[in-house]
Amino acid sequence: MAKTHGHGNPRWTREEVILALNLYLDCGGIVPSKSDARIIELSTILRQLPAHAISSRRSTFRNTEGVAFKLQNIRQIATGKGLGNVSSVDKAVWNELGKNQPEVKRIAGVIRKAIVLAESALDEIDEMEFVEGMSATQMHKRRERNSKIRSAVIANRMNKSGVLSCEICELNVIGMEEKLADSVFEAHHIVPLSSAQGKVATRIKDMALLCANCHRLLHRIISVRKSWIGIAEARAIWRDQFRSK
Repeated sequence: MAKTHGHGNPRWTREEVILALNLYLDCGGIVPSKSDARIIELSTILRQLPAHAISSRRSTFRNTEGVAFKLQNIRQIATGKGLGNVSSVDKAVWNELGKNQPEVKRIAGVIRKAIVLAESALDEIDEMEFVEGMSATQMHKRRERNSKIRSAVIANRMNKSGVLSCEICELNVIGMEEKLADSVFEAHHIVPLSSAQGKVATRIKDMALLCANCHRLLHRIISVRKSWIGIAEARAIWRDQFRSK
């Protein structure tokens, strides 16, 4: 059996495989035909994902035949029956999530919502990716990098305390020139991706004010641990790891 990145198309990403796995599990392990409405719908969704550049896509890109073939690959891994020539991504996703249908459904739901609410691509995309996939990660970062939201969060904190400080490491800018002080801080969306993606509006109360270092550290922790980390837990981790005793 050929690998599913054939016909000159890009290899399937982790989030694409999760969407396919979700359909496979919903179908009870029975692979629908390429003309099935569920296969057609998933093909449409996959073609909307920002995971691959438009220039890399062909007419066969994630078409119904390819989607049905991917589900056959997943069944092959699940049952142990077949020729065995499947991708390492398929195997990794199955080993991680194949027996946890509720988590597969949750992550697939986040990916789908992120696609529906997707805006223009980020100017800068780094290597950090949350467990829900790159689409949801990009949406999370777009909200945080909205200059109006960041300005509103800073103004809100200044009105409340008159001092800007990081909510994790407590770094403050007392004595720093006012025109420079706010450059130290960034806004972080504190609502977990699983519940935040269905909301279009971003509220000030949903944001934390963090220094750039702590913000990047928090994103890294979420990415590495593959679970959502709140501000209180991040503060405890920072104190345990970095604060002198």
